[in-house]
Amino acid sequence: MKNEKIISPINGYLLFVMFSLATAATVYLFWLESYVFAAILTLIDILLVKGFYIVNPNKSMVMVLFGEYRGTVKKNGFFWTNPFYRTISISLRARNFDSERVKVNDQVGNPIMISVILVWMVEDTYKAAFDVDNYEHFVRVQTDAAVRKLAGSYPYDNFDDDQKEITLRSGIQEVNEDLESELKERLEIAGIEVLEARIGYLAYAPEIASAMLKRQQATAIVAARFKIVEGAVSMVENALYQLRDKDIIEFDNDKKATMVSNLMVVLCGDRDATPVINTGTLHQ
Repeated sequence: MKNEKIISPINGYLLFVMFSLATAATVYLFWLESYVFAAILTLIDILLVKGFYIVNPNKSMVMVLFGEYRGTVKKNGFFWTNPFYRTISISLRARNFDSERVKVNDQVGNPIMISVILVWMVEDTYKAAFDVDNYEHFVRVQTDAAVRKLAGSYPYDNFDDDQKEITLRSGIQEVNEDLESELKERLEIAGIEVLEARIGYLAYAPEIASAMLKRQQATAIVAARFKIVEGAVSMVENALYQLRDKDIIEFDNDKKATMVSNLMVVLCGDRDATPVINTGTLHQ
């Protein structure tokens, strides 16, 4: 397998002066009716003019002579080359590719919708021009394959596997690094440099999105209730300790149970408690 070879082109302005002189000489010979020499100079003029080309900033020109790779010009400017060269223009600019949203199954089989954003550029013009059929199409196809592989390597979240620390939804940094590494390996054959790769869209597929949303809401409610109960127990315990330590009132087990029950209802209830004034004694 060959690698990219950078070549130095011939200054086009110098050859343009020669072309102008040759054109003027051709006209002069036609005027002198020296048709043989005029025809020869005309052929030379045609060959000279075919060799001119321009390389714009962040562009490159791949040179091929009768099917053989001769080199790549990356220097910008106005140049002249062998008129028999076939030139292939390849952009060296960084490009964005936002893949289509595809439906795939995550690691536990849940259907999800996912897309990625890829920033890439051509690094090796020889590989891009000759090692793959169409490097732009190659990038699109391999990106789609990498997305499908990535989605099948992680669960969307850890509902079905509490031991999973890295998921598509929570482990963004790790997942993006894995995606970037996978794309670099896949696109290396085409001479493509991956500048950045990250998930652009991630959601459950429409057919299960509603059910999963309810599941997420239920999980959030359970977690919130757990925190509320944990805090309420701590507050009740602290209240009992302070009442005992400051010798404010003595509670037997029944009174403690009643107080704990009342405080837990007040602290854990999802509605404001309605106070009841006791005009008798604590024993009533």
